[in-house]
Amino acid sequence: MRLLRAFLVLSLLLLPQMANAETLMMATTTITQDTGLLEYLQPIFKKDTGIDLKWISVGTGKALAHGKDCDVDVLVHAPALEEKFVADGFGVDRHQVMYNDFVLIGPAADPAGVKGKDIPTALKTFAEKKIPFVSRGDNSGTHNTEKQLWKVAGMEVPGKDATWYIDAGQGMMATIRIAAEKDGYTVTDRGTYIKYNAAAKGDAPLKILVEGDKALLNQYSVMMVNPAKCPKVKQEAAKKFINWWISPNTQKAIASFQLEGKQLFFPNAKAGK
Repeated sequence: MRLLRAFLVLSLLLLPQMANAETLMMATTTITQDTGLLEYLQPIFKKDTGIDLKWISVGTGKALAHGKDCDVDVLVHAPALEEKFVADGFGVDRHQVMYNDFVLIGPAADPAGVKGKDIPTALKTFAEKKIPFVSRGDNSGTHNTEKQLWKVAGMEVPGKDATWYIDAGQGMMATIRIAAEKDGYTVTDRGTYIKYNAAAKGDAPLKILVEGDKALLNQYSVMMVNPAKCPKVKQEAAKKFINWWISPNTQKAIASFQLEGKQLFFPNAKAGK
């Protein structure tokens, strides 16, 4: 089964000095925003580097577009988009930094009967029985992962004629709520689900039904925007940012981050190309 990956792209630009400190502005994926990982790491990064870190939360497609425009740093995940970003010459100096996973969630009653099955079986069942499945539909990393999962299942992404396939066009938490309203299923990162379930005091209407499948692995990497494409990139700050993510202390900090007493991200810093 094809191993799905995800990634972080960190592209740095020239920004004005603020109180004699550099400021890095990122367009970041909703996963790192919604789980609270960035808020947790922000003060550690400032203490270690003296650089202020700020961000906005958008889908991966929009984040990469900002990166190509050289006007923000981006923190995103989507394997197909990452490969194109690098192939087009926009990203360089890539390193793996951490991973987590996606899960398939659905109603506790599990009308599709997919609990404990693998991803291909679950997706084929939704299509055959025309059971509601809600897609983020926002070109985010999670959305791109979902599209890859249909390929893993040997199927095309359902089209507009598939009325059971609902295109939310929204962030992860909103997509989960829509799935609950439709008594349907969706794919989410585990961290957002933990937060969703905690808000329901551990009794959320949607439950984790499929997990642990290799296709659900979510690998993050860090890379710098290519200075050849963005001449104003502050290369020294960019390298400092990358080295900070792969440093032993930051890797330990990532491992220590928890939500509702559960570890969400697992460090695996590794040099790339």
